[in-house]
Amino acid sequence: MRPRYIALAAGLLIATPIVAQQAMQVPGAKDAARVTAGTYTVDPGHTLVSWEVDHFGFTPYIGLFGDSTGTLTIDPKNPNASKVDITIPVSKVTTASAGLTAHLLKPAKDAASKPDFFGAAPADARFVSTSVVASGNTAKVTGDLTLNGVKKPVTLDVEFYGAGKMPEQMGGKEGLGFTAKGTIKRSDFGVNMAIPMVSDEVKLKIAVGFFKN
Repeated sequence: MRPRYIALAAGLLIATPIVAQQAMQVPGAKDAARVTAGTYTVDPGHTLVSWEVDHFGFTPYIGLFGDSTGTLTIDPKNPNASKVDITIPVSKVTTASAGLTAHLLKPAKDAASKPDFFGAAPADARFVSTSVVASGNTAKVTGDLTLNGVKKPVTLDVEFYGAGKMPEQMGGKEGLGFTAKGTIKRSDFGVNMAIPMVSDEVKLKIAVGFFKN
C-alpha cells in the first residue's frame, strides 16, 4: 500500500470514533418540561445515600448506603401530589475503613444487650413521603423515616437534577434524578454510641435516579 493511502486509512480510523462521540447526546438535562407523569422505579446502581458525622471535632467522616429500591409517583402538573417510597438496605453500609464497617454491623455482646450501632442483621431503613411542597426545581419533602426500628418525621431539601430518555440501544426508558439534603439526630433512632465524640447530628446527602415503569 502506498504511503498516502496508509496515511488516509490511519486518518479515517482516528476520525471515526471522534465523529461518533460528537454525534452522541447526553440524554438527561435540567429541564422540568422533560418530566412526564407516571410511576418511576429507583435505579439502585445510581442511587446513593451518604451520611456525614463529625469525628472528635477534627474531621468530617462520610459513609454510604447503596442498592436502594423504591418508587416515585409524579405529575408535573401537580408536583405537590408526588409520592416517594424508598427502602435503604442498612446491611450494605460502606465506609473507607473495613474496621469501622465491621463495627457498624457488629452484633450485640449477648441477648441482654444492644449492638453499638446497627447490629449484624439490621432491618432496612425506609422513607415514605407524607408531604411535598414544590417551588420551581426545588421542593421540601417531609416523610416518615424508619431506622433501627424507630419511626420519625424527617424533612429533606430536594432539587431536581435532570430528566430525559435513554438511547434506544440502551433501552429507551425515561429517566429522571434528584439530589436531596437533610439532617437527623442518630440518638432519635437509638444509635447513641460515642456521642459526643462522634456527633449526634448526621448530615444526609442523597443522589437518587429513577426510570419510568
